[in-house]
Amino acid sequence: MKGMTKMKFRGVAALSAVALAALTACGSGASAGGGGEITVGLAISTLDNPYFVALKEGAEKAAAELGVKLTVVDAQNDATNQVNQVQTFTTQGVKAIIINPVDSKQAAPAAKAAENANIPLVAVDRSVDQGKVVSEVASDNVQGGTLAAIELGRAVSGEVVHLQGIPGASAARDRGQGFEQGLNSGGIKVVASQPADFNRAKGLDVMTNLLQANPGIKGVFADNDEMALGAIKALGDRAGKDVAVVGFDGTPDGLKAVEDGTMAATIAQQPDVLGRKAVEQAVKAARGEAVQEVVDVEVKVVTKQNVAEFKK
Repeated sequence: MKGMTKMKFRGVAALSAVALAALTACGSGASAGGGGEITVGLAISTLDNPYFVALKEGAEKAAAELGVKLTVVDAQNDATNQVNQVQTFTTQGVKAIIINPVDSKQAAPAAKAAENANIPLVAVDRSVDQGKVVSEVASDNVQGGTLAAIELGRAVSGEVVHLQGIPGASAARDRGQGFEQGLNSGGIKVVASQPADFNRAKGLDVMTNLLQANPGIKGVFADNDEMALGAIKALGDRAGKDVAVVGFDGTPDGLKAVEDGTMAATIAQQPDVLGRKAVEQAVKAARGEAVQEVVDVEVKVVTKQNVAEFKK
């Protein structure tokens, strides 16, 4: 199967879901799930984010039903640490590796290590730049960014700021690209863009500083809900009144903010589905079966009008 370096948007048929409960030692490399001849390694960017916790849980459920062993490690948003974790996987007899890159470019050595060990590599949620993977499972982040711009343009007109994710992460890059493409749909103008690393506390700090330099802003787009929630805290009573905030992910806290009216909208992903489909592709690759090179998972716009449909 040829290597891939760029997410594409294609329709896919739903694959069967998965049975066998799993315990995961995050960051320790401990195993999850029961026995079976196949062990799959999952190298996740961080578990200090509810979105990636949901992705991990979806992967665990898939491994359980397929009867394979899942080993999960948490890179804690350290790209070098993640490369080392993948290299360790190659010495532990895993039959396939799933990587959710901290940084798409810096994940290339991890991809090379898997290739040198003849272990199939699946990318989930973010791509691997200049690395060979057998399958990429992700949302269409460019489309999601465009939808975010459209929603922000519907909510307000005037100056807005953009809180960006981790520099180098394909999700941040693609959402930013889509957001720029969607700016023509409304009367908004970006006056400042700054990374806050997909982190709520950093979102608060960055937003506080941006407000000092741009007190008259009317809107905020954040590349994920965690940063959006930090921005909302920085805005205080202005959030949802004279400043509209749009997030991305559709996490439980993000959905609550939409319901409460402090967040105008969020672009909902399906992290549990991403995790499940990544395991399904990894297991197929480990068994020598044909895999799907690109697996797209739909994103949806969530507003106060439809948020009830997304709350579990």
